[in-house]
Amino acid sequence: MHVQLTQSQIALLKEPHIGFVVTLMKDGSPQVTPVWLDTDGRHVLVNTAEGRVKTRNLRRDPRVAVSVVDADQPYSRVLNIAGKAVEITTEGAEDHIDALSKRYTGRFPYPSHDPNHPRLIVKILPEKISGR
Repeated sequence: MHVQLTQSQIALLKEPHIGFVVTLMKDGSPQVTPVWLDTDGRHVLVNTAEGRVKTRNLRRDPRVAVSVVDADQPYSRVLNIAGKAVEITTEGAEDHIDALSKRYTGRFPYPSHDPNHPRLIVKILPEKISGR
């Protein structure tokens, strides 16, 4: 059963804060990756590239955790999400990484496009949300 993101949680995900995504390795151990985050209002969106460890992990086991903290307000703006990767798609992923690059670095387009490693959008459906 999924849970809804609130407007303040959506706002935090739309701001340029580094998030951390936790996936599970084959042996069950956690694997953590710092990422740029986004949301479509229902899902947490993570843009990654084909061949990355987190992508392989999520295709095998869709359980995932995401954490983000506002560095300027670390004790009052914290979001922790446990959920499932419900979709991994190339559709719109190149444009999405360009938009994230502009948001996070001010650079447009994303300077590291690599046709050998297509971009992917991972859609994470929240099942449990905590934080402040």
